[in-house]
Amino acid sequence: MSDKLDAAALDTLFRNARTQNKWTDAPVTDEELHELYDLLKWGPTSANASPARFVFVRSPEAKAKLKQALSAGNTEKTMTAPVTVIVGHDPKFYDHLPKLFPQADAKSWFAGNWSLADATAFRNGTLQGAYLILAARALGLDAGPMSGFDNSKVDDLFFADSGFKTNFLINLGHGDPAGIFPRNPRFEFDEVAKIV
Repeated sequence: MSDKLDAAALDTLFRNARTQNKWTDAPVTDEELHELYDLLKWGPTSANASPARFVFVRSPEAKAKLKQALSAGNTEKTMTAPVTVIVGHDPKFYDHLPKLFPQADAKSWFAGNWSLADATAFRNGTLQGAYLILAARALGLDAGPMSGFDNSKVDDLFFADSGFKTNFLINLGHGDPAGIFPRNPRFEFDEVAKIV
C-alpha cells in the first residue's frame, strides 16, 4: 500500500474530476454497476458495518417515480442521467455485524443505543456514498452528487418495505462538458487545517 498513484490517476479522481450536470446518451450497463459496487465495498467503515444501501434508478418507470421527489433545479439533469443512485443507509445495520465483524460482539454496541446507531449509520453510509463517487471516476464514469429532493418522499417511494433512510443522490453516466460550471475556488490548507 506504499505506492503513490501517478499524477494522471490523481487528476482522474480529484483534480480534473467535476460534478456533472449534463449527460451524453452513452448507457451505464449492469456490468458497470456491479463493478462499481465491487470496488466501493472495500472502503473502510466503522466495525466494517457497511450500512449504505444503494438503489440504481435506471428504468423509465423508476425515473418517473423519483421525479416526484426532485426539486425543480435537479429534475432535468436527473431525468437525463443514465442512472441515478439513491444512497441510503440501514438504521438497523447492526443486525449484520455478526457476519461483517465476527471478531467481536459488535451488535451489542449499537442495539438499544439509538443515537449511536443512527450517527454510525449516517456517517458511514455517507462515507460509502463518497467511495461510490471515487469508484465511478476510477472506472471511467462521471458523477453528479446532489441534495435538492424530498428525502421522506424518496423513502416512501423506494424504501417503504425496508425501513432504510435516504441520504443523497448521485447521477451517473458519461458527462457532457457543456454542462460543467466554471471551477469554484477551494480553501487553502492554512484556512481550514492545522498541524498540532
